[in-house]
Amino acid sequence: MRQNYRIDQTPMLSAVVKPLPSLFRLPPLSSSSLSLYFRVSPSPQSPRLLFSRRSYSRHAFLGDHHLSCSMPNKPLRVAVLLSGGVDSSVALRLLHAAGHSFTPFYLKIWFQEGFENFWNQCPWEDDLKYAKHVCEQVDVPLEVVHLTDEYWERVVSYIIEEYRCGRTPNPDVLCNTRIKFGAFMDAISGMEYDYIASGHYAKVVHPPADQTDSSSVLELSQDMVPNHVLFFAVLERMSHVVFNVCILPTYASKRYIVKDQTYFLSHLSQTQLKRLLFPLGCVKKEEVRKLATEFDLPNKDRKDSQGICFLGKIKFSDFVGRHIGEMEGIILEAETGDFLGNHRGFWFYTIGQRQGLRLPGGPWYVVEKDTKNNVVFVSRNYYSMDKRRRVFRVGSLRWLSGKPSGNVNQLRCKVRHGPGFYSCSFEMEGDVAVVHLDEDAQGLAAGQFAAFYEGTTCIGSGVILESWDDQCFPVCAKALELAALEDKTKLGKPVKIKTMPVTTSVEAELVV
Repeated sequence: MRQNYRIDQTPMLSAVVKPLPSLFRLPPLSSSSLSLYFRVSPSPQSPRLLFSRRSYSRHAFLGDHHLSCSMPNKPLRVAVLLSGGVDSSVALRLLHAAGHSFTPFYLKIWFQEGFENFWNQCPWEDDLKYAKHVCEQVDVPLEVVHLTDEYWERVVSYIIEEYRCGRTPNPDVLCNTRIKFGAFMDAISGMEYDYIASGHYAKVVHPPADQTDSSSVLELSQDMVPNHVLFFAVLERMSHVVFNVCILPTYASKRYIVKDQTYFLSHLSQTQLKRLLFPLGCVKKEEVRKLATEFDLPNKDRKDSQGICFLGKIKFSDFVGRHIGEMEGIILEAETGDFLGNHRGFWFYTIGQRQGLRLPGGPWYVVEKDTKNNVVFVSRNYYSMDKRRRVFRVGSLRWLSGKPSGNVNQLRCKVRHGPGFYSCSFEMEGDVAVVHLDEDAQGLAAGQFAAFYEGTTCIGSGVILESWDDQCFPVCAKALELAALEDKTKLGKPVKIKTMPVTTSVEAELVV
């Protein structure tokens, strides 16, 4: 494993990265420390750090609310994570407008040597180009930090192993916890930065300077006001009901973007949270695009990134196939046991998945997986009222400000990233929380995170476990028997799938 990471070839100063505690069964780090090197700068603020100049002017188009999450009343020294996207670029400019000194950092977490030759494109090159242009506008150099090996060992290896075991991990949560605000935060812990900032949509409320023993609090972003939460929660439920297809009503045809990323930040520690600053937490997503235009950013028209950050333009299925391989298995209908077709390996599918099954007469959904026999069970009745779930278990819990001491019977939770919440309660069984939802949920995939909220405050999260007792999707005895069959060639050819008749009973429930 490579031990040293350099930003440039100028004189260097080292900072030791302390190894993080092992979480989620990740293998321990193979070395006791890592070294990260920063440029020695003649900056008058510090003999070690390179900051932007503090000469700035308040733009006329900026209101007080634009800067309210940037702590404008006190000059700060901030390390800014810059990805090359619009969000982090606007965050940098808001910090600049607030009068802070800052150093922009680009984290290169692409693959280990040799992988760039396998993939045809290196997606980080465009990101880096845009990031440099953004920095040029405020006349400050961009520092590039190579954390490829750390990312591979702490995040990617875990993802591969989880998929191999049939679970569905969330790499974005791990990337925030272990890399952006883990390895990188540890690397600059001995330097003269007050905070680390990024383009996340979330609010961090810090205690007054004279209350250092008090906790910082993670709050929902400005987009997640109660009316928006209710509106999109209704749309989410309606989209699952009409003919079992994701159809939104006509009044939602005009796209409105709601952005909140507290779900991806829900597994941070209080130590990490205390050092974070999110300038976009007080700005709505639709305003950020307008600000990018007003600042005349070089990436103002660039599309938001989608998918997993280290893959870029590469399909995740291609990545999984590269590292786990393919193994043909069978697809069975959960209710009848009918042999419907074949698949490339159970690790390509997650509970609730609809795309990629290539079965006629759908929509079909993945409802269960037999990882021992490499069998995927599917159904066209995934959203029927008698097959929804309200109880699940959560392990690897982490609370942002300690275990909640209030009423755990009046919480809300997210079981995936998005605007929708579920009212919930839970009780502890050892280190595991047994969560009870007030309404039925679908797509509870083992390996994903469940984040918990008290009002608008995110209080922590944990990993959804695969043990659901009797709450899993019912698979008939015939299907289970065929799944255990050693010689699958005895199944013969797949059955001819009949088109499911359309009924209006579910539609009638929607009207009610």
